[in-house]
Amino acid sequence: MLRARTALTAVVAAALAGCSLAPPYSVPAAPTAPAYKELGKWQPAEVGVAPGPWWSAFGDTVLDGLEARIESGSPDLAVAIARYDQARGQLRESQAAQLPSLDAGAGAERARVSAGRPLGSSAARYTDLRLGGSLAYEIDLFGRVRNSVRANAADAQASEQDVAAVRLGLQATLADYYFQMRGLDARAELLRQTVAAFERAFELTDTRHSGGIASGIDVSRSAALLSSARAELSAVAGDRAAFEHAIAALVGESPSSFSIAVAETQRQPPAIPVGVPSTLLQRRPDVVAAERRVAAANARIGVARAALFPSLTLGASGGFEAGNSDILSASNGFWALGPLSAALSIFDGGARRARVRISRAQYDEAAAGYRSTVLAAFREVEDDLARAHSLAAQEQDQQAATRAAERTRDLALIRYRDGASDYLEVVTAQTAALDAQRSLLEIQSRRLQIAVDTVRAIGGTAAG
Repeated sequence: MLRARTALTAVVAAALAGCSLAPPYSVPAAPTAPAYKELGKWQPAEVGVAPGPWWSAFGDTVLDGLEARIESGSPDLAVAIARYDQARGQLRESQAAQLPSLDAGAGAERARVSAGRPLGSSAARYTDLRLGGSLAYEIDLFGRVRNSVRANAADAQASEQDVAAVRLGLQATLADYYFQMRGLDARAELLRQTVAAFERAFELTDTRHSGGIASGIDVSRSAALLSSARAELSAVAGDRAAFEHAIAALVGESPSSFSIAVAETQRQPPAIPVGVPSTLLQRRPDVVAAERRVAAANARIGVARAALFPSLTLGASGGFEAGNSDILSASNGFWALGPLSAALSIFDGGARRARVRISRAQYDEAAAGYRSTVLAAFREVEDDLARAHSLAAQEQDQQAATRAAERTRDLALIRYRDGASDYLEVVTAQTAALDAQRSLLEIQSRRLQIAVDTVRAIGGTAAG
């Protein structure tokens, strides 16, 4: 009796203390530099960062209003949130296994037994009324339930970060489309001014031709240049409409009932404080999600290993049973404590050990995926920093080239009016000036796009 009691005490103590067969978890090592190589001397100042969402740093109220509509209007974000809700439901389902399950039931039966039954001598009728319940509880001796909960909790945390990643991606995509559209607005304004200038040049050339001063070739050249500018203006209008339609889809609107007023000026990109590389591991949602999936895979190793050991289940039942209406009297009560059962598969052809190997391989896959995600994140930040520096220098040089091309165009037109040159010189200068102006606008638009992508790459600014 003493030996049995000692054994029972040991089982209960082990059940209360529990053990986990999952390996000790630590975040997989990933290469992290102390500073971004491409940041160099261009470290943006931390002061002056706009408060509130990250896009407010761009100082565009139209963009602010569009970004605010993503939360309620984007179907892609709604999909990600639904998946997160599923992950939370799976977590709650696994947590339920940590508690006993309790069932209740009632039954009534009216039956007749045969007179010819074994050990019977006459027929009989009887009523059986039953009211009771049962309890079952898995003693989590080897941590199967606890590790399942840990795995599902890590999956839910990863899914939450997936929502944040989708949200940030949608916000960045909207801002990128918006600034590309604004770049087309500025280009359209340039083309409208160019068309007006080319029309004046064509009228001058046509007048000179009528007076016998200019040749028909000059008129044809001027007309070709004017028509080309008009054609480009029409193409820009079509591209602008496509971006407007894309923005409508992002905010959950029908393109048919959605419009954004034209703005003809280009904004300068704000300084984006990127911080140090180590902060990227905590700020960027896809990196955090990848790490949480490694933790989930680690916990599932414990689940697979626990299947190599017996499962212990404690049961209990009780209630009332009688053949008459006085079912709830004390004399009609019954109860049972147990059974305390253990189950272990003796031979399964190595299936359980194969599942352990599978779970370890899944952990290795998740860990490698985490390192790949980290490296990709660092690469994207370095790429954006390098492009931002290059475009800033490129814009300064392009501004100088544009001013020179505009002066050349103006001088060529003056020389043509004075009869010092033919119209080919004017056409060449006008074409070069338009190309230079167009390139400058493209660089300015690209700088805004790179600033947006930098925000996305670092996981959102400290203000967002």
